[in-house]
Amino acid sequence: MIKIENVLVATDFSDTSESALEYGRALARNFGARLHVLHVVENSLLWSGVESVAYDFALVQEEIEEGARKKLTALVGPDNGQPPTTTVVKAGTSAAFVIADYAKKTGTDLILMGTHGRGMMGHLFMGSVAERVVRIAPCPVLTLRRPEHEFVLPDALQAVTATRR
Repeated sequence: MIKIENVLVATDFSDTSESALEYGRALARNFGARLHVLHVVENSLLWSGVESVAYDFALVQEEIEEGARKKLTALVGPDNGQPPTTTVVKAGTSAAFVIADYAKKTGTDLILMGTHGRGMMGHLFMGSVAERVVRIAPCPVLTLRRPEHEFVLPDALQAVTATRR
């Protein structure tokens, strides 16, 4: 039997990430696992130049991270304990490496994340965080392109199915 104790959802707050969060919640609930929801912000020093010497980068970075924490808290919603959920904001130069490192440190059994499916030209210019995570992750990675196929039956359909048995 497959044992899943920690499920990690990496989010960039896109629609595909919201779909990954729904799947992650369902999987964590079904396996009795802890759900980790991680958002990675860029390190503000990466985009600094000569003209930015007057800025306090520690303050800018803290503001960026605080904004991401608020957005993450709103996305996850109130903590009702089902499944037990940890929300985390981390800063780094490569989102893929931050995600893989967090998964390794927390003993994550499965990573879920959305992918935008940009195609060949998008990969050439933008790259793919999801693709890099699949290559370097210490555990299996489930990528979701968009919510085209739902595995969960709607409540009304479940009631009809249950009465027919």
